[in-house]
Parts: sequence; C-alpha cells; structure tokens
Amino acid sequence: MSKPRERTPRSFWFDPRFAIGIVLVFGSVAGVFAVVSAADSSVQVYAARSALTPGDRVAVGDLSVKSVRLGDLRAKYLGAGEIPGSGFVVTRAVAAGELVPASSVGKASGLRVASVVVTVRGELARSIAAVSVVDVWSATATDNNSFGPPSVLVASATVVRVIEPSGLVADRGGRSVELLVPRSKTARVLEAIANQDAISLVPAGIPARG
Repeated sequence: MSKPRERTPRSFWFDPRFAIGIVLVFGSVAGVFAVVSAADSSVQVYAARSALTPGDRVAVGDLSVKSVRLGDLRAKYLGAGEIPGSGFVVTRAVAAGELVPASSVGKASGLRVASVVVTVRGELARSIAAVSVVDVWSATATDNNSFGPPSVLVASATVVRVIEPSGLVADRGGRSVELLVPRSKTARVLEAIANQDAISLVPAGIPARG
C-alpha cells in the first residue's frame, strides 16, 4: 500500500494590480477628506450689497453674507454676527460685492465723540483709569511762564486708557491719557494742547470704594 502523497504548500501569490487598487482607494479617501476639511474651514463674512462711502451708516440689511476661506486673514474682515444693533459707520470706501474689511468701519458713536491724547501735569487721582469719567480742566499759559485761572474745558469725558510714562514724558513728570470727548469740543482740546496749556483731569464722581 502506497503512502498518501504529501501536499505541497501553496506559494503566496501577489498581483501588482491589487496593490495599485489599494493605493487608489486610499488616495480617493484622502482626497475626499481633504475636500471636506477645506469646506469646514470656510467662514461667513459680510460683503457690501452696494458701494459704501465714508460717512455711511451700515446695518445688517445693507450687507450680504458670503462663505469663504480666509485662513489667517479671517480677523481682517467683518464676520457674520459682528454688527451691533446700532450699526457701524463707514470710514473708507468699499466697492459693491467686496468683502468688508474690519478697518473700513467704525462704531456709530464715533459720529459723536473723538479720541484725543492729552498730557496731564502732575499726578493723576487714584480713581482715574479706563472707562472712568472725568472733567477736563485747563489753564491758559501766559507770557511770564505762569498760567491763568483754570476752567472746565470738557465736562464728562471718558478715559480710554492711561498711558504709562516713558522717555521725556517721564522726565517731565507728565502723564498721557487717551480720552473720548464730544466732537463739538475737539477743536478746543486740540487748541489747548497746541498752546501747551496746563491740563488737569478731575474725576466726575467719588468712587464708592477706595
């Protein structure tokens, strides 16, 4: 009786076309993933429905929303939902259909107030800080290096920030303060600055604490 013939193990069979097919499948999946990821990176920003000129007051209805990919430039444009109820004021021209740069609009309150920086002689009151309300007093410089009687230059100005002294300003002991003043008073404040009048800030109220 003859012994059963032993089976020879099958050799591994590899078809290059099979490998190419796998590569194509993975490439297709990667391509779809890239497209979806690119779509997810789109952001909604405002575009002008019609040409905007400086001084125009802009509300949501004056703009359209576009979905675009801006990458690192996102912060440079006005995003959907960033317009307050009072609207914005256009500060430089924007063409019809153009994305609205954030630098081309300003707060509507800018029609009523202006930002100026004044140098105050001497120390500031401890309560003077950002958002505090102050009265701006000035004393006119006279010919004999003295000053006349002080008077209120602007009542109820708002402090934007107190600028820390440095360089020559620090040597004189002066402090620079950025203020929001009514536009009707801007010319008087600038005149006082140009004439080197003595400017002082007096808190409009006494703080409840400290």
